[in-house]
Amino acid sequence: MTRVRPAGLPAWIYVPALVGGLFVAVPLLSLILAVDWRHFPDLVTSEASLQALTLSMRTAGAATVLCVLLGVPMATVLARSTFRGLPVLRSLVLLPLVLPPVVGGIALLYTFGRRGLIGEYLELFGIRIAFSTTAVVLAQTFVALPFLVISLEGALRTAGTRYEAVAATLGARPTTVFRRVTLPLVLPGLASGTVLAFARALGEFGATLTFAGSLQGVTRTLPLEIYLQRETDADAAVALSLLLVVVALVIVVAARGRRTAGGL
Repeated sequence: MTRVRPAGLPAWIYVPALVGGLFVAVPLLSLILAVDWRHFPDLVTSEASLQALTLSMRTAGAATVLCVLLGVPMATVLARSTFRGLPVLRSLVLLPLVLPPVVGGIALLYTFGRRGLIGEYLELFGIRIAFSTTAVVLAQTFVALPFLVISLEGALRTAGTRYEAVAATLGARPTTVFRRVTLPLVLPGLASGTVLAFARALGEFGATLTFAGSLQGVTRTLPLEIYLQRETDADAAVALSLLLVVVALVIVVAARGRRTAGGL
């Protein structure tokens, strides 16, 4: 059997590709060079820094759980349904990807705030969401959810419906097909989307600041701590920025590894 050789790339295409790579790499290199390595351990282990990092990990983890609970059904509906309003639904789900985060924060504030569409009624029961740790989780979920939905919807479309159809033909109920056939088929895509959602939640800033504020130990996540330190302690801001870059890099590499392992 003759093996078809892939077509070669035009020589000129490497120039803009190199420029694009440098556009990403050089700022990161500049950040590394700007770090005060002598005091780096002290800068990233201060009380405020550790509080912000711990809060970020906790809230990003909770937001990721919400993304999975909501995103898996949403992605399945988008990938497997054919009703008329599907394009509109998909556009709404993906809207947070293109909205400025501060707009998302304002939208959440007018939904769950004291005088918001839902918050006004929650207030009657003594439930206050805005400017609380719960608000951080909701803001992170709002901006991270589309990442999981896109990843999982793509995995579902790639997997196709052949095995699900066979299982249904053999008498399996829809819930059984979903649990025993669909989810195992797209598990690598789900894992990748979950990791990416966690990374996006961890780096969320604008919606969090607008909807949750910046209360130390309550709503001040690591991105907010970096922003505040930039005004008072530039070295601490740089050190924490590098820490966040390293965490994000580890997450992206992990997501890429899972995607490669799953053949997606």
